[in-house]
Amino acid sequence: MAQGVWVVAEERDGEIRKITYEVVSEGRRLADALGQELTAILLGSNMKEKAADLGQYGADKVLVADDPRLDPYTTDAYVSVIAQLVKANEPAVLLMGASVQGKDLSGRLSARLNVGMAQDCTAFEIKDGNLVATRPIYAGKAYATVTFENSWPQMATARPNVMPVNEPDSSKAAEVIDADFTLDDAELKTKVVDIIRDASGKIDLTEAERIVSGGRGMKGPENYEILEKLADLLGGTVGASRAAVDAGWRPQTDQVGQTGKVVSPNLYIACGISGAIQHLAGMGTSKVIVAINKDPDAPIFQKADYGVVGDLFDVVPALTEEVKKYL
Repeated sequence: MAQGVWVVAEERDGEIRKITYEVVSEGRRLADALGQELTAILLGSNMKEKAADLGQYGADKVLVADDPRLDPYTTDAYVSVIAQLVKANEPAVLLMGASVQGKDLSGRLSARLNVGMAQDCTAFEIKDGNLVATRPIYAGKAYATVTFENSWPQMATARPNVMPVNEPDSSKAAEVIDADFTLDDAELKTKVVDIIRDASGKIDLTEAERIVSGGRGMKGPENYEILEKLADLLGGTVGASRAAVDAGWRPQTDQVGQTGKVVSPNLYIACGISGAIQHLAGMGTSKVIVAINKDPDAPIFQKADYGVVGDLFDVVPALTEEVKKYL
C-alpha cells in the first residue's frame, strides 16, 4: 500500500531554490491531511549539509542522492535515480515544482513510472485519501479538477509563486538519509559541456515577486530603460510580451506568456501590452495586476485589478517618481 508524501527538491549552484520551499510547505499540508510523513529527495553533489534545513519548512526526512554526476542537472541522471527511489519506497504522492527543470523532469519521470501527472497546478487538496489537483486550461480561461485513479504515486507539479511558504521553524531539522541508488554511465546519454550564465544578475522571472513588463507599446528596445528603473525601485525584474521578443527588443528569457515563462508574482505591471490570450496565460495568476495602456478597450483591462488609461511614457516615469517618494 502506497504511503507518504514525497517532494523533489531543486537546487542550482549548491543552493536550494525558492520553489523547493513552496512544494515542501504544500507537501507538509497534504501529509498532515493524510496523517503521513513528508519526505524530500535532494539530488546533487555535496548537498548533504543543506538537507536538514528542509525540516524547518516541514520535511520529516530528506533522502540525499549525492554524486558528482548529478551536478549539474541532466534529465537522464535525475530520472534514473528518482525512479529507483520511488519504486523502492512506493510513496502515495509525488510533487515537484513546475519550473523549467521541473517541467522537463516530470514528463520523463511520469513516463518512466508509467503514471499520470497533472502539470502546472495552482491548488491541491486531499479527498477520500486521494490527491485532487486544480490546474488552468484553455490558456487560463478555465480550471480543471484532476483526480487520480489506480495510479501511484499520484504525481503533480506546482506552479511557482502560487503555494504559500511555511514560516521556517529553526527548532526543527529533518532526518537526513543517504539514498540507496545506482547510476550506470551507459544510461547517461546527455552531458552538460558548458553553462552560459545570465551576466545581468537579474532575478529569474518565475521567482520574482514583482515584475514590470513591456509590450509592443514600448516602441523600441531603448525605451525599456524606464521599466528597468521602476523594477529596480520595486526590487523586481523586467519581463516582455511575445511581440516585444519577436521584434528583438528583449531576449527570449524575458518572455512572459504561454510560449514563454509562466509567472505568478505578487505584483505584475503591464506597460503597453494589449493582453492577448497568449500573454494572459502566462501571468493571469499574479496576485495584483496593474495595466498601463492608452487604448481603453485593450483586453488587459478586463484582467487587471488596477488600470491606467494613458501614454506609458508619461505614466511610468510619474509612477517611478511617486515610488521614490514613498520609499
